[in-house]
Amino acid sequence: MAVDNPFNQKIGYKFRNKIKGVKPLNDHILARDMDFSGRQLSSGILLLNDDGKSDGIRPRWCKVYAVGPNQKDINIGQWILVEHGRWTRGIEVEIDDEEFTLRRIDSNAVMLVSDELPNDDTISSAVDGESKSRIDWSQE
Repeated sequence: MAVDNPFNQKIGYKFRNKIKGVKPLNDHILARDMDFSGRQLSSGILLLNDDGKSDGIRPRWCKVYAVGPNQKDINIGQWILVEHGRWTRGIEVEIDDEEFTLRRIDSNAVMLVSDELPNDDTISSAVDGESKSRIDWSQE
């Protein structure tokens, strides 16, 4: 039995918001291309996908899509390193026939700015939830 919904979509179908463009307010930052997949460190070590795990608690790089009129430190097209969790869940959008996930970034959580995508060599400093102490990875 089909269920009616306001978006005229199939149940379980992940839809994208087809829009002409967006403009953030004040000093807000909208970003895209935040990578949650596996990665390779500059040393050549391959790290598996860590999203949703304690190892995944680390800052992430993303590309600035748009900035508000009061944002003076960051420009469109730059790459920013953002503290862990200081971004929204994101919405799937289609703008100018290009599909991507758009997230709002907390402007106070931007740690670094780069004109090119740097190597992502950030490693987690995860805390063991049971003992509330830092995990000593050298003992593993």
